[in-house]
Amino acid sequence: MSAITTRLSNQASGNSTPPVRKRNSLAKGKLPKWAIWAIAAGSIIIGAAISTLTGFSVAAFAIYSAIIFLIAASVITTVVEGKRRGKNAMWTYLIYAAFIVALIPLASVLYTVLQKGLPGINSHFLFSSMNGVTGAIDNQTVANGEPVIGGAYHAVIGTLLITLWATLISVPVGMLTAVYLVEYGQGKALSKAITFFVDVMTGIPSIVAGLFAAAFFGMILGPNARMGIVAAVALSVLMIPTVVRSTEEMLKIVPNELREASFALGVRRWRTILKVVIPTAISGIASGVTLAIARVIGETAPILVTAGIASQINMNVFANWMSTLPTFIYYQILTPTSPTNIDPSVQRAWAAALLLILMVMALNLIARLVASIFAPKKGR
Repeated sequence: MSAITTRLSNQASGNSTPPVRKRNSLAKGKLPKWAIWAIAAGSIIIGAAISTLTGFSVAAFAIYSAIIFLIAASVITTVVEGKRRGKNAMWTYLIYAAFIVALIPLASVLYTVLQKGLPGINSHFLFSSMNGVTGAIDNQTVANGEPVIGGAYHAVIGTLLITLWATLISVPVGMLTAVYLVEYGQGKALSKAITFFVDVMTGIPSIVAGLFAAAFFGMILGPNARMGIVAAVALSVLMIPTVVRSTEEMLKIVPNELREASFALGVRRWRTILKVVIPTAISGIASGVTLAIARVIGETAPILVTAGIASQINMNVFANWMSTLPTFIYYQILTPTSPTNIDPSVQRAWAAALLLILMVMALNLIARLVASIFAPKKGR
């Protein structure tokens, strides 16, 4: 009561209570927000100085700066905020550093491919083949400073057709195998054997898959049977284990309560799988299929063994040789059209590499779109 009376008397006399000053964040045992940025700036300066003394390079500068920042930030955080928060800060910054280290190669590859591939991307490259392009044409192009003649249209068509047929073969086989393993074959000897062989197929080198397809069709159609469908079978051998594994894991995480609820309503097992289980896991299944396609779309060795190399457009996968973007890149680098002027061939190779990356990105976008369309609808 005396404290309240004193406060009321002070207010009546016009004397207000002095404002309470906020304590400094350092005094509270917590670093201010600007401290980490200041430590990072200091680490960059010291890292640049040390790198200059030992022979400046971007890699050495980045490594020195990262090490200095990690040590300085951990020590200062420990001194100000305590040992426990210091350890937490150290591991947090280590995780950030690992993420940046993993991101650097990807960013470097993308930058290099964009820098060297963009100049070669034009309408002529996209809509013309290498049919009729000779070393003399490349020599004349270099001598006159003209745009590079010859494109990768035939390789794009071959890549799309062979990958499409490989997907048509692999996805049904892989999904049905995964459905059997999860829904029907639990604990059975056949499912254990399938799991073992899928694990073995996962580690098969790509050239072995190509030799298998070439030998198989060679026994049926003769030793010179090289065509797009043979390459598609070789790629399907590589795709099936990935599709099986990804689909199996997605089906396993579907709650059993959904299956039991469907069975309780009298729905048969096959219809439950088709209408409940697969739609629930379709997002992960689409991602797994996309991963399998992205793995095989850049394969070179199986295509060389099974489909060969062609310079003209071939729309029929059941006849004649076909070229794909990986084999097109390989051929342009290994055997340039003009041995004396390799720049046109190198430009075509980098442009084809950029085109291949763009195709993989497009596949990922399509997979996300398919997953969003077929995913179970959310309630209110």
